[in-house]
Amino acid sequence: MAGPARMTTRRELLRSSALAGVAGFVAPMAALRESSRGTVTDLGPASSVTSLSGSAAIADKLYVATGGVSPTVVGAYDPAQQKITTKYLLPTGEGAWATTAVGSDLYVGTYAPGDLYQVDSTGTAVTKVADALPDNFIWALDSSPDGKVYAGTYPSGLVFEYDPATGVKRSYGSAVPGEQYVRSIAVDDSTIYAGVGAHAHLIAIDRASGEKRDILPAEFQNRTFVATLALEGGLLAAGLSATGTLLLMNTADPATYDTIQAPGDSYITAITIDASNNDIYFGTRPSGSLYKYDRDTGELTRLLVPYDGAYFSGLFLADGLLRGVLTNTILTYELATGALSGVDVTQAGMPPAPELAMAIATDGARVYVSGKAGIQIHDLASGTSRRTFLPGEAKAMTPARGQLWLSVYTLAYLFRLPPDGDPIRVATLDNDQTRPLDATYSSADNLLAVGTQPEYGRYGGALGLFATDTGQLDVYRDIIKDQSVRSVAIKHGKAYLGSSIRNGLGTTPLATEARLVTFDLAARRVEHELVPVPDAREIVDLIATGNRVYGVTEMGLAFEYDPARRTVVRTSQVSTGSTALVGIGESIYGADTRHVFRLDPATLTTTTVLDGLDTDSGAMIAAAPDGSALFALRGRNLIRIAL
Repeated sequence: MAGPARMTTRRELLRSSALAGVAGFVAPMAALRESSRGTVTDLGPASSVTSLSGSAAIADKLYVATGGVSPTVVGAYDPAQQKITTKYLLPTGEGAWATTAVGSDLYVGTYAPGDLYQVDSTGTAVTKVADALPDNFIWALDSSPDGKVYAGTYPSGLVFEYDPATGVKRSYGSAVPGEQYVRSIAVDDSTIYAGVGAHAHLIAIDRASGEKRDILPAEFQNRTFVATLALEGGLLAAGLSATGTLLLMNTADPATYDTIQAPGDSYITAITIDASNNDIYFGTRPSGSLYKYDRDTGELTRLLVPYDGAYFSGLFLADGLLRGVLTNTILTYELATGALSGVDVTQAGMPPAPELAMAIATDGARVYVSGKAGIQIHDLASGTSRRTFLPGEAKAMTPARGQLWLSVYTLAYLFRLPPDGDPIRVATLDNDQTRPLDATYSSADNLLAVGTQPEYGRYGGALGLFATDTGQLDVYRDIIKDQSVRSVAIKHGKAYLGSSIRNGLGTTPLATEARLVTFDLAARRVEHELVPVPDAREIVDLIATGNRVYGVTEMGLAFEYDPARRTVVRTSQVSTGSTALVGIGESIYGADTRHVFRLDPATLTTTTVLDGLDTDSGAMIAAAPDGSALFALRGRNLIRIAL
């Protein structure tokens, strides 16, 4: 395998002539002054981003659709001008993963809700033509040679057809009963190929009769997803997760196939087939590599890594140029010369918009808000913010030792973020873990403790213990049997773990009740466990203060646990849903999606601090280290509440 023709960092790429000046989005904020108790200061959009998901080519333009922002925007990118020449706003949806073209029309599938739109690329018309009901997520789209549109959905794993000529929608039902995802789809004259997860299947569906058969070879049926598909001239290329395997199958004889392994990678995110030269190009994660596979010679060549962790969501080949759509960048690679250039779509004409936040944290001087592929850093002294790129989503952020520690989805990576630098990857939990759920730092133990959810289709979360001074990482898989580690707190040499009965997405829970586990950090063993609240499915947050541990369930029921007596002392209803807790000394504050409150540890009663949050990002709260303020989200804006 040949080495990459070019490898650079994202910062270097952004300094190229096409990308200069857009390393971070700057949002003005009012300078903070001394505030009286209860004063609320609106700090503007918490996190703003241009993040691309779906993409398709029509004539000489690339059409790209945003994800994680509302409204969803579709942009027509003209490579000759390096500009977005037309923008289309979709009335519904929080983003769009799926796109396909039929003639001059673009079809876009949204999520939340799962609507199918027709976009007229010759004009400005946007028309909703179908929906994914009863599902709310269109994951995949493709079009057939005779001009019909085929969609794969979540969470029922459905396949449906839309005929633009008649306006008729036909359902093929679930690709595999019991499986939730149709993550990829490809169509030829007679057959729909549906890539399924979270337990991998490759289903061939007869377009006329609807008959289904699974053509995934038996040796790959332990994979989680057939996540990516490309089809050309009877060759079906499939990306298998989470092993980074490329399966090349002859559709006339599915028993005839070859496999290519992307070294060190887990996911194949985009594929295009160059039938005229018998070559295949594909992008992988987590390395962010672009590969070429020559079918004539069997040679696999890593062409480039545009920056660490790059995510190719689309690849398009035309006139000797390979164009790649990344998180917010469109790259052009010249096949003959290996020359690489790139354009940031923000600079090209798709400005950032407020996004759903993933987590918030503060070190006192700054407030950090994580989102899709980045961290928005609000400087409280200057009243400005900047965005730094992150190859993934920080699900938990923990200030410690003068840096911010990021627990990142996917593959449960740990990064550290220096105050004035870019994120640096330091470790991965491995052990089939993918989604961090909570993290906390113990200065007494120099430990960052991270609780995780396993890979799609897998059971058994983990506790990761990372020594911030030495870099030693220890991972304890399935520490709460058949459950994920949803919340973590540390006190007096003990880690307290709250579980979730939910495992990897696409699984059915095996346990029925969430558990509270005491883990001895010195002995590195489980010391005690119990069910703190009967019938609770998740312990969504934990706070250890004084000689007690306080937790809250997914239904907003708080409990007080006495470690000495190993018993729950009392419970109290503090909210109506998932709630985040934060400690300031021995005081506890909480937030759900509607209000911020103070929780009295002595009585488990609450006092409202602020109403009217109305955030769609979930329950989030952070506290200034000196106890002077709380930070929360109101709508999609960041607010400061003086204490």
